[in-house]
Amino acid sequence: MIAGLTIGLVIIGRNEGARLIRALASVPDGVDRIVYVDSGSTDGSVDAARAAGAEVVTLDMTQPFTAARARNAGVDRLRQSGLPDAIQFMDGDCELRDGWIAHAAAFLVENPTAAVACGRRRERFPEASLYNRLCDAEWNTPVGRAKACGGDALMRMQAFEAVGGFNPGLIAGEEPELCVRLRAAGWEVWRLDHEMTWHDAAMMRFSQWWTRTRRGGYAFALGASLHGAPPEHHWVRETRRALIWGAVLPLVLFLAAVLISPWALLGLVLYPLQIVRIGLKSGPPLDWPQAFFMVLGKFAEALGVLQFHIGVMLGQTPNIIEYKHDG
Repeated sequence: MIAGLTIGLVIIGRNEGARLIRALASVPDGVDRIVYVDSGSTDGSVDAARAAGAEVVTLDMTQPFTAARARNAGVDRLRQSGLPDAIQFMDGDCELRDGWIAHAAAFLVENPTAAVACGRRRERFPEASLYNRLCDAEWNTPVGRAKACGGDALMRMQAFEAVGGFNPGLIAGEEPELCVRLRAAGWEVWRLDHEMTWHDAAMMRFSQWWTRTRRGGYAFALGASLHGAPPEHHWVRETRRALIWGAVLPLVLFLAAVLISPWALLGLVLYPLQIVRIGLKSGPPLDWPQAFFMVLGKFAEALGVLQFHIGVMLGQTPNIIEYKHDG
């Protein structure tokens, strides 16, 4: 028990190796139960989790995998012996920071309408690559009442159960989608000014960044398809921006150059101008690499949006988009 609440912890992973061992070692005293949900690891993760005192759930990998399904399976395991007051969700490539759960639990006690408390997630090795640094900047979301959380968060069990938990069919964007339903039911999501977790993205290649960004575009389109109607307009703007900058504008300029005049290609100057605009807003100090990749990322996001809609039209079963194992 922490801050007067019983706490369970659900951690999910696949072949995280030493990262999983660090994650389990970071769990503080006072957490009542730890459940590790494994999705087909072959690196000894299951044995390592049991050795660390965690209960282990191995997913049936003949069924389509999603992180949402894995997290729900962890909650189901906790449910067998009675659900705790709150659950800390985390990924197997993360480590909890000292004092986080105590701080977040105290916040939930003091704020009965708060369903979710999340803090500052940081990259463990931001200096290892430009892509890790970009990821670290992405985690730096505004403090205060928020619309969504990520995969690491402390959630009030009463609220989680009231809205039916995660949507197990979502291959991306499952946490923001859950938060949409929580907020619609009258609950609040909060980003606290406190260190929460270290994350190890391990993004060393451009192809990994591109795949991860494409997954973001897929998540935008999926979220908009579910909750894009008023008043939420969930991820409608993000989907529209991805399509305009990453697909519509270059296509229009290309067609205009072919059908009207090659001078139409001068319209491509909008992209460097957009980089300058974003870069000037980023500082001081000005972060030109981040500005460049934010604009470049619109092409990857547009591909993700198109991938979602083409898959829906063809009736395809979606598969997870995994950047860590991207070749």
